[in-house]
Formats: sequence, structure tokens, C-alpha cells
Amino acid sequence: MEKEQVMNWKPMGDQVLLKVEKTAEKTKSGIILVDRDMAFVLGEVVATGDGLFTQTGARIPMTVKVGDTVYVYKSNLGENKEIVLDDKQYVLVRESEIAVVND
Repeated sequence: MEKEQVMNWKPMGDQVLLKVEKTAEKTKSGIILVDRDMAFVLGEVVATGDGLFTQTGARIPMTVKVGDTVYVYKSNLGENKEIVLDDKQYVLVRESEIAVVND
């Protein structure tokens, strides 16, 4: 995945802005893939918030960073997580909703 710049937009708290990779709907041989069989969605981190604060005021830093490739449980996504910024489609999730990271 190539790195992408999101101008003037920064997620708040523990939010992570992802560019979700579209999965192929057919294989090269023409077999139709059933989307419901895939439990995870692959995405690239394009922006992160600064993290959350504890009750004592200490910041809990983010563990993912811009450029990381992540898998998110498909059940954690939905129309309410989709966002359009600068005419591009993204998904906004909490860091805790990320299942796997490949940095």
C-alpha cells in the first residue's frame, strides 16, 4: 500500500483513520468470492489520534502509527464508521477494534 496524506484532518483520542483495501470479488479464474466468509478487513493507517488519558491525567500513547497495515474485525465496521474526507473514502475505528498490526 502506498502512503497517503490526509490534509488538515486528525482523529481525536484513540481513533484511527484507515484506508480500507478493497477485496477482489472474483478470482482470476472467475470464481465469485463470498464477502461474508471473510472475518477481517485489511487497511492502512493514514492518521491516528494522540491517545487517551487515564483518570490521573497520564496519556496512554497509541500503539499503531501512520503507515501500519492492520486487520480489523469486519463485525466492528459498518456504515456508521465510514467517513469521506477530501473526496476520499475512509473508515474511522478505535484502536482497540484493531485485531492485528503489521508494522
